[in-house]
Amino acid sequence: MEFRLLGPFEARHDGRPVVVGGRRQERCLLAVLLLHADQAVPAERLMALMWGTSSGSPRATLHTYVGRLRASLAPFGVRILTRHSGYLVEGDGHTVDAREFTGLVGRAAAAGDPAERVRLYGDALALWGGPLLADVAYDELRDRLDGALGLGESRLTALELRAEAQLTMGLHERVAEDLAPFVRRLPGRERLVLAQMTALYRCGRRAEALELFGDTRVRLAEELGIGPGPALTELHGRMLRDDPRLDRPPAPLYAVRVGKEWLPWTTSGHPALEFCNTYAGWGSSGPLPGSDWLRRYSAFAVWSGHLGLADDHDVTRLLGHASRNPSEATAVLEAARAFRSRLYACLTDPGDAHAFRAVADAAQRAAALAVLTRGDGGLASWRLPPAAGLSLPVHAVALSAAELLMDPRRFTARRCPGADCGWLFLDEAGRRRWCSLATCGRSASPGGPGTAGQ
Repeated sequence: MEFRLLGPFEARHDGRPVVVGGRRQERCLLAVLLLHADQAVPAERLMALMWGTSSGSPRATLHTYVGRLRASLAPFGVRILTRHSGYLVEGDGHTVDAREFTGLVGRAAAAGDPAERVRLYGDALALWGGPLLADVAYDELRDRLDGALGLGESRLTALELRAEAQLTMGLHERVAEDLAPFVRRLPGRERLVLAQMTALYRCGRRAEALELFGDTRVRLAEELGIGPGPALTELHGRMLRDDPRLDRPPAPLYAVRVGKEWLPWTTSGHPALEFCNTYAGWGSSGPLPGSDWLRRYSAFAVWSGHLGLADDHDVTRLLGHASRNPSEATAVLEAARAFRSRLYACLTDPGDAHAFRAVADAAQRAAALAVLTRGDGGLASWRLPPAAGLSLPVHAVALSAAELLMDPRRFTARRCPGADCGWLFLDEAGRRRWCSLATCGRSASPGGPGTAGQ
């Protein structure tokens, strides 16, 4: 069964709604047990939560409710057990959105790629359909449960961290849209306000960003008796000065200018690895400033031409198509970043079957579109036709990745161990430890320059 607790209570079996419990309080009791799945909740605590007392008639009512729930859940294999003067719902055999949310947030926090972090946080936040147990729990009970489990706080933290990752990727329009419903009613969440002000400024909405600061300052004074913190105050001052560094994420290091785009140095020896290296900082615990080169679809298209995955006329066509269809281009770019995470996992962990399957599926979709063509020198190659649309660079990378995975050179792929690097490269001689960025070896060897590039 599937249970939804982040919003109105809902139970489903095989995708169809199921009525569980004839009373609102019965569903509320089940929800409390589901929030503590595989943990015995003492009867005294359940009675205190449900009725505000642990003595008297509530004990008989609790026993009655548990009996009714057992009867309604038994056909679906969900069991409520008696344990240590309390009750326990077994965690296996069903899903609970609150548990899924917690798991996704944990995976997002551990993800090295900001695109993967954004995807996981997005999946977690999408599970929320309203306040916890919106239609079965009264406010006091909701506050007590949330205080114990921290789900509401985790939701706001996920919003903040997703917005910060999106800003490093240049997705300020998305941040401005996502945070708008929250910042006005949560002035005390200064990280949310900071991210929204930055997003508005980068969208060319400077007046709105300054207005948001003013509103936040007034509400903090009225509601909490405090002023904005140092980070908000500094950002406000930089906006008043029109600090040019606010207009964009920091420029990336180790970059080459191609047309109007900054691209990373070519260092790895293979296009599939170079695609992974459009993110710098796979080894870092958090996103580094300027770590993602693929901030706009235009950079992705230009990069594909620079690596020979698309012809010049393809790149020109893609740039024109993207300018006319910005939302489609954004969706393709996000899909490309998600594929980059899967490809990186596949190349760095040969045992990751899930990542390999994702790369293989992408390669098969690309192969279905590819056409074998004869080049000027007589050699044939697979090329993608205009019908591939804005996804042409993604398909081209997938074909390149498949070619590498079928090549014995795949076993010479190495990951730079630099703490803030993680770039991939081919080491066919078997003598390189670091990628070609000298700072990696140096930063790992405090006594002097390292062996980078040797």
